[in-house]
Amino acid sequence: MARRGQPQSRGRRGNPGRPQRGRRREDVVSVLTRAVDEIGAALKKGRPTSATRTKFQAVALLLRDERARIRANDDLSDARKGDRLKKLDEIATSLAKTAVRDQALLALLGEDAVVSDEARSLERDMMRRAGITPEREEAPPAEEEDEPAPAPVKQGVVPQSVVSRQMANPFLAPDFSAARPAAARPTRLDGWELLDPLLRSFERAGEGSATMELPGSGSRKAAGGKELMPHQAGVVAAAAEGHRTFLLADEPGLGKTAQALLAAEAAKAYPLLVVTPNVVKTNWVREAGLWSTRRKATAIQGDGHNVDGFADIVVVNYEVLDRHVGWLRDFGFRGMVVDEAHFIKNKTSQRSQHVLALSERIRSFTANPLLMALTGTPLINDIEDFLAIWEFLGWIDVKKPVGALMDALTETGLTPADRGFYPAARKAVVDRGIVRRRKVDVAADIPARRIADLPVELDGPTGRSIRAAERDLAQRMVSRYTDALAARDAGPVEGIDHDLVARVATWEQKDAAGASNGDNVFSMMRRIGQAKATLAADYAAQLARSSGKVVFFAKHVDVMDAAEELFTKQGVRFSSIRGDQTPNVRQRNIDAFVDDPDVAVAVCSLTAAGVGINLQVASDIVLAELPWTAAEQTQAIDRCHRIGQTQPVTAWRILAAQTIDARIADLLGEKANLAAVALDGSDEELGSSTDAQHAALVALLTEALASAS
Repeated sequence: MARRGQPQSRGRRGNPGRPQRGRRREDVVSVLTRAVDEIGAALKKGRPTSATRTKFQAVALLLRDERARIRANDDLSDARKGDRLKKLDEIATSLAKTAVRDQALLALLGEDAVVSDEARSLERDMMRRAGITPEREEAPPAEEEDEPAPAPVKQGVVPQSVVSRQMANPFLAPDFSAARPAAARPTRLDGWELLDPLLRSFERAGEGSATMELPGSGSRKAAGGKELMPHQAGVVAAAAEGHRTFLLADEPGLGKTAQALLAAEAAKAYPLLVVTPNVVKTNWVREAGLWSTRRKATAIQGDGHNVDGFADIVVVNYEVLDRHVGWLRDFGFRGMVVDEAHFIKNKTSQRSQHVLALSERIRSFTANPLLMALTGTPLINDIEDFLAIWEFLGWIDVKKPVGALMDALTETGLTPADRGFYPAARKAVVDRGIVRRRKVDVAADIPARRIADLPVELDGPTGRSIRAAERDLAQRMVSRYTDALAARDAGPVEGIDHDLVARVATWEQKDAAGASNGDNVFSMMRRIGQAKATLAADYAAQLARSSGKVVFFAKHVDVMDAAEELFTKQGVRFSSIRGDQTPNVRQRNIDAFVDDPDVAVAVCSLTAAGVGINLQVASDIVLAELPWTAAEQTQAIDRCHRIGQTQPVTAWRILAAQTIDARIADLLGEKANLAAVALDGSDEELGSSTDAQHAALVALLTEALASAS
């Protein structure tokens, strides 16, 4: 037994976060009390800022953790524990009374509240001021936009094709002598704190345009005969005229991907690095094939075994960036695009640090690189989050504006003490390359309704299992086809007997309709829907944060359940519209989505909500699962595209690449005459669900027979 005054060997779980010698535990109370007073004073000045919310959550975390420490400390008598817990309860009561003033603050007190990286960091700082050593400096938890963290993998991989590229041509190595930053000149703004006034300028002088002046549209023709919309052509023309940094904040559906790819072509910014969320990584490669037809694009999957080291466009998702950042920084990129750039808002997170390090590296060897941040998030919501984006673009460093932005601020002849500084400062930032257009602003450019496909790769064991099941299904039909061919009296057939293929597909279809288990077309589509559920829900959450309300459609209850679980985890409020609800409950949920501005997503059953309801308050639809008929798809889209809708409607179909899911999407496109149905009121028959199932099986069997011949 340890003597009094000596530390006991209880391990970290028994007495976590012991105070440093010479400090008293009561210091925590004074630190917390002061922080609560500061929060109260800030709230009296107006609505809570991002910094106030961060401090509020940090105090709540420290209160909770300190209470646990006291209860676990066996060195304290019951009386001393009671006294300390009473003081913490008084602070907690004061904090709760403060939270009553703002509903958003009250939500941060919940046990299931999403904890920001900033709040974790501030809590550790407060612990140190109180004389407590944090138990360990952990990496902060994933931000609310994050996908689940991948399993631990080896770090610092270098794909073999990248090594081959380096060995094949040493002249491909970057020339780090190309960019020599000019020495900063003294200005009348030296000594002024400028970053906070720049942020405040978007709140104080927010009436003006948040879009830089763009040149005339110029040519709207793109490679492959495609044509740009007028608003897209302006950004490309600016890049052609030499502008090299853009914060492209158009609403979803306005073609930010195409603008970025064509801007890279105009700027000759190759090799080009694209950092993007996993859910749209495959779509970037596909879009590059449409808009950058002369350029090779490659996506980094896992350890990058299949990456093309000689590609002009390299696409990597945030989740695997950490293991590839080593070779990426020395690859010699002359342009970089960060999609969903609000993902890097927390500068202490690993993903942000990697992105900022890569952009700094690119600026170090390219005199005028193309840097583009893409995000649909409105500019004046938590404007502090944009500091990381401005740093990525090279407009600021950690302390002050730099380069062209500092020159523009100096040329105003104003300081933050002058009344005219804020509108002038806002314009100076916007002119560096902020571009934001809403759907309603460019409605004439885009169709009243359209379908946009987002292919996703189903990685890991689930994806491999689905693809294996699809191969087994195809092989089973091949065997039936071969047996039937051998059993009939007719002579040998050259090529594929398409009549027999159709009959085999019909047999398989009937077997599947009567089967309660096993791999068939129905069970496979359900498994694909389950595998896509969180990816589709994550994209819907991104849309909701970017452009407002979203309608999320799925066929199966378990897909809806998975989506609602993710929305709850990310703090996204939703209404659920299902077939097992009473009419009153269903209408109440519809009204909540339509009338409550805080309800961001309607999670809808394709069967129960595909007809008879009006959801035109939303202009974005996410189809997590495909219906079997084009008519069902049209009906779902028409929940938003109807009388009363003031914006163009976009239906985002989440498709599992290289599976039967993509085949069915193609079939729906072939069979549907959506323009006639939507615009002309046509009663054209769009096919039954059995037609689509049969056609999908025919396509699967035909492809398997062709590959076997």
